[in-house]
Amino acid sequence: MAEQLSANQLEHWRTFIEGSWALHTRLEDELRAATGLSMNDYHVLVALTEAPGRRIRMGELANRLVLSPSRITYQITSMVKRGLVRKENCSDDGRGQEAVLTDEGLETLRAAAPAHLATVRASFIDHVDDEELAAIGRIFARVRKA
Repeated sequence: MAEQLSANQLEHWRTFIEGSWALHTRLEDELRAATGLSMNDYHVLVALTEAPGRRIRMGELANRLVLSPSRITYQITSMVKRGLVRKENCSDDGRGQEAVLTDEGLETLRAAAPAHLATVRASFIDHVDDEELAAIGRIFARVRKA
């Protein structure tokens, strides 16, 4: 059985969980209200804009966004129906599939970014200083790697 958390550890763990859920909920609600996009939609669009040729293998996209293969398939299928992305067979082996950002998807992201970034700033960035932000980045890089 796992070792019990100390009172201090438990307090900080609960603060983290409750704070991160509240932040995610606010980001999701504000993004949907302003743009009609979900957080998953937005992050897929961002990942595709950063990928060479605006395309990425489905498995790689799932890993990057920490989604299961079935969840990324569902997500991309939904976005294909809305014209934001398309699916194509991988050019290098033909067995896998890639998600490809459409021009409509790129324009949707460009239109959504200002409102989303305003919410990110007001809900998170403006409440931490540069040193704290750097610490958060280091901590979550370690946590994600683990």
